[in-house]
Amino acid sequence: MGFENGKKRVIITQVSPAVEGGKYPAKAVVNEEITIAADVFGDGHDEVAASVLITYLPGGLQQELPMAMSLNDRWEAAYTFEATGEYEFRIIGWEDHYTTWKKGLRKKYDAGQDISLELLIGAELLNAAAVVLEAEGPVLTAAAEKLSRVSPEQGVAIALHEELAAIMFNYRPEESVTVYPTIFTISVERKKAAFSSWYELFPRSASAEPGRHGTFKDVEQLLPMVSKLGFDVLYFPPVHPIGEINRKGKNNTLNAGTGDPGSPWAIGNRKGGHKAIHPQLGTMKDFKRLNKAANDLGIELAMDIAYQCAPDHPYVKEHPQWFKWRPDGTVQFAENPPKKYEDILPFDFETDDWQNLWLELKSIIDYWISAGVRIFRIDNPHTKAFPFWEWMIAEVRKKDPDVLFLAEAFTRPRLMERLAKTGFTQSYTYFTWRNTKYEIETYMKELTKTEMRYYFRPNFWPNTPDILPPALINGGENAHIMRLILAATLSSNYGLYGPVYDFGINTPHGQKEEYVDNEKYEIKHWEWTKYTRIRELMIRVNQIRKQNTALHSTWNIEFADTSSDQIIAYTKTDAKSGNKLLIAVNLDATQTHSATIRIPFEELNMDPSKEFRAHDLLNGDIWYWRGEYQFVELNPHLMPAHIFRLDQ
Repeated sequence: MGFENGKKRVIITQVSPAVEGGKYPAKAVVNEEITIAADVFGDGHDEVAASVLITYLPGGLQQELPMAMSLNDRWEAAYTFEATGEYEFRIIGWEDHYTTWKKGLRKKYDAGQDISLELLIGAELLNAAAVVLEAEGPVLTAAAEKLSRVSPEQGVAIALHEELAAIMFNYRPEESVTVYPTIFTISVERKKAAFSSWYELFPRSASAEPGRHGTFKDVEQLLPMVSKLGFDVLYFPPVHPIGEINRKGKNNTLNAGTGDPGSPWAIGNRKGGHKAIHPQLGTMKDFKRLNKAANDLGIELAMDIAYQCAPDHPYVKEHPQWFKWRPDGTVQFAENPPKKYEDILPFDFETDDWQNLWLELKSIIDYWISAGVRIFRIDNPHTKAFPFWEWMIAEVRKKDPDVLFLAEAFTRPRLMERLAKTGFTQSYTYFTWRNTKYEIETYMKELTKTEMRYYFRPNFWPNTPDILPPALINGGENAHIMRLILAATLSSNYGLYGPVYDFGINTPHGQKEEYVDNEKYEIKHWEWTKYTRIRELMIRVNQIRKQNTALHSTWNIEFADTSSDQIIAYTKTDAKSGNKLLIAVNLDATQTHSATIRIPFEELNMDPSKEFRAHDLLNGDIWYWRGEYQFVELNPHLMPAHIFRLDQ
C-alpha cells in the first residue's frame, strides 16, 4: 500500500450485480429496472456518499446515478435500461463533508448551542467548492457570504436548502474519492429475452394428409392455430437433410425400415448439411415466406442448432480433422452411456484445427440470421467447449444484438450455470422434475433470490420430445393443465412440445421417461384442429399472461403461506402498472384439496384493514375478501388453480 491512498477513507465492497466478481456480464432487458448496490462505509462518524457511473458502450454516454443507503451501510440505486447493448458501471464513494457539517449544525442548533463558528466552517466549505465547481461558483459564493453574516435561524435555513445540497453533492476532492477497481458489465437484450411463450412442432408432421411428408407450406397453414393458442415463438427441430448411414428406425431402433425418416438431429447427407434444408420440407424461398407469415402474426421462428453430424455429413469427408477417429478407422459416434447414438458424430473441440472449426460453426448461425432467424435453440451445448460459446455468442451480438440463444442443457447445475454466464439468453431448467410444494418453492428461490437472478434466465418446459416426466404419465389431463399453469405463471419464459402436450398424450416407452412411438423417429399425422380442454386452457393462460404485466417477469415472485402441502400459492406484482396477482395451485392431479392462504399484504403493498376484490381470471368468478387469511378449495377435475387479480 502506498502513501497516495491516505486520503481515501471510504470502503466499497459486495457490489451487485456482479457475476463471478465481474468476469461475466449481468443480464437485463429493455425497460427493466435493475438495482445496483454495494456496501459503502468509512471510518468514524462522518457521512459518506456514493454514486454509480453508468456508461452505454455503443454510444459512449456516461451518467452518474446517486446512491441512497437502505440499511446497514448498504447503498442502492435503481436504473432502467432504455436500449439494447452493453452497459458498464462503476461504484465510487467519498466522505461527504458538507452533509456531515449540515447534520452537525442542525443537531447543535436544536440543542440550543452557539453555531456561529459552525456557520463560518460551512462558508469555508462552500467557498472551496466554488473554486472547483466553476459553473455553480456564483451560487456557492453567495451562499457562503450569507452564512458569514446571517442569524443562526437563517444560517440553518440556508444549510438545509435542497438546491444547495444538490450542488454540493458534486463537490468531492479527487484525491479523496474511492473508485471500486472493477468495472462491471450489464448486457441488455430485447424484451422477448425475458417474456416469451414457445410452441414446438415437427414440420415434417404438419401435413393435413395422412402419409404425406409435411412442408413449410403446411406449417404456414398452422400459423393461425399457433397464434390462437397464444404462442409467440414457434420452434422447429433441425430442418436439414437427415443422415442415411446408421439411420435410426422407430423407437430408436438400430435398423431403419423402408420409409423411416430418421432423427432430425442426425444432420447431413449427400444433399447437404447445416446450411441446407431437407428437400421434402421445401426451399429457402419457402422458409423465408413462412418466416414472414409468422412475423406478420407476431410469431418468431426459432431454429434448432445441433452442432453434430450424421456419418455421411459433408463435413466428415471435407474436414476429417474435426472428428475423433477410433483405432478401427471409424469415427467416434455420440454416447451417453448406456445410451448410444450411432447416427450422430460429435465434433472434436480439442482438434488442432479448432480455430477453423469455430469459424465454420459460427458461420452456420450467420447463415440462418441472413435468412431472417433471430432465435436459436442450441442442442446439448454442455457437450461443447465453453470458450467457444463465449466467443461465438459475443461475436454474433456485435453485429446482431437482437439475436437470442436458448441453452438446451439438462445436466449438472454448475454446467448449466456456466452456459448462462457465457452468454446464453435463456436456459432449460429442472422445473420438469420439480413437483412438490417444497421442491418448487426451493427451486424458485434459488433462481430468483440468489446471484443466479442476474445471469440465469429460466425457460420452463413441462415436456420435450425427449422427456415425458412421471407427473404427466400419472396425472393425465389434469396434470397437463396443472403443469401448464405452473410453467406459465412461475416463469415469464415457458414452452411445450405440441401437439403431443395439447392432446394429453402420455404413454411412456416402457419404464423410460420417454414417449412411446417417439416423433423423433417417425412422421406423425395429427388432427391439428382437434379441440381439447388442455388447448382451451392454453388459450386462456396465454391471454392472461399477455394482459397482466405482473407475469412478464420471473423475478417478482413471493410465496404465500398455506395450510396444505398440496396447495402452493404465490404472488406476482408489477409496481409500474399496479398489476397484482395471487396464484394458487393444487399440486395433486387426482384429489380435491383445500387450504387457508395467508395474504402477503406487505409484498402486495395493500392495506390489510380494507376489503379487496379477487377476480379469478381463469373462470371469471369475483370474490370480495377482507383480512389476512382466506380459504380456497381446488378440484383438479374442474380447475386445478386460481389466478386471482387483486384490486383494492
